[in-house]
Amino acid sequence: MGVENLDKIFKPKSIAVIGATNRIGAPGYNIFRNLIGSGYEGVVYPVNRSKESIQGVQSYRSVNDLPKIVDLAIIATPSQVVLDVVEECGKKGIKGILIISAGFKEIGEEGKVLEQKLWEIKEKYGFRIVGPNCVGFILPYLNLNATFARSMPCKGNIALFSQSGAICGAILDW
Repeated sequence: MGVENLDKIFKPKSIAVIGATNRIGAPGYNIFRNLIGSGYEGVVYPVNRSKESIQGVQSYRSVNDLPKIVDLAIIATPSQVVLDVVEECGKKGIKGILIISAGFKEIGEEGKVLEQKLWEIKEKYGFRIVGPNCVGFILPYLNLNATFARSMPCKGNIALFSQSGAICGAILDW
């Protein structure tokens, strides 16, 4: 794995949002809305097994149905289906994955088992993962907001990485 796989995450030309939805307030709704409304110039594909369109954009039923291999898959689904989605991403050849979904080691033994299986799939296919159970990230230089936060910080020369979504949110609101 080289730097090119990090480019798939931090300089994506195309993104799939798995778990994109029309349900206002849901993580998949907010993330998809932010991506299509922030000025991001890449292609964004919503993936939802039961809807034909998400927020007015044609939806795909699975990662396998996407018309191309995307650079970044953002997963905002229940933890019980994350492993299946990640496996689909690996088979499709996607090299960057952002997992918003919670329900992994932070919930105890059952979640630890899920997370171990997640890392085994990662090793099998050689992609990079940010997450699971994270707020996402914002790349102002690309007008890319892959979080629940509505605000887009100004472009600048400062980067912030935080383990805490609450801290990131507070800084963005400040």
